[in-house]
Amino acid sequence: MKESRVLALAGVFQALSLVRDIARRGDCDNEPMEASLASVFKLEADSATAVFGGDRGVRVGLRVLVEQIEGDDRDLPLFHMLVNVMKLERSLSRQPEINQRLGAALMGMQRQLQHFPVTHPAILARLADLYSANLSGLKPRITVVGNPLYLQQPAQAQRIRALLLAAVRATVMWHQLGGRRRQLLFRPQREVMIARGMLTGVALRG
Repeated sequence: MKESRVLALAGVFQALSLVRDIARRGDCDNEPMEASLASVFKLEADSATAVFGGDRGVRVGLRVLVEQIEGDDRDLPLFHMLVNVMKLERSLSRQPEINQRLGAALMGMQRQLQHFPVTHPAILARLADLYSANLSGLKPRITVVGNPLYLQQPAQAQRIRALLLAAVRATVMWHQLGGRRRQLLFRPQREVMIARGMLTGVALRG
């Protein structure tokens, strides 16, 4: 259970770190973005491993988790996004109609995924629309800090919203597995130790 919870938390960190990269430099690594976006559609998966494709699927998130919890140079805008995404997930949990609408829409997109990769502009646009229509009206609103040159580009904004949806999805699983915000404030070393072990395993497997 602890390992699954760390995987889910790494999924949150990964999606948000990709948002950060797009906002600051206008691009992000494609492989972790694929893993994060694909997780949004795995609504019936029975484990965090199945959702993220194991620890390799969130290796970027595991690394960022360790850096942000253990490191001395915490990225405050990233951590602020993390806290607000966790608050947003709690707001979403009190809106069963929105949850049902999101689930139905994502299930309806499965046919598109048979023809397009999850990073295709049409998929990204639809995910961004789902985020805007269903989550933008909930509190708190997620503030993304970055270069206005990139934030104002429609294609980049769509990628950011799609990844924010992935971050919320990972947070839902983290909470279902027993994750609580206070754990990040008072008991983070356990998560860091598990994450380090997973990163070592990924490195050893090449």
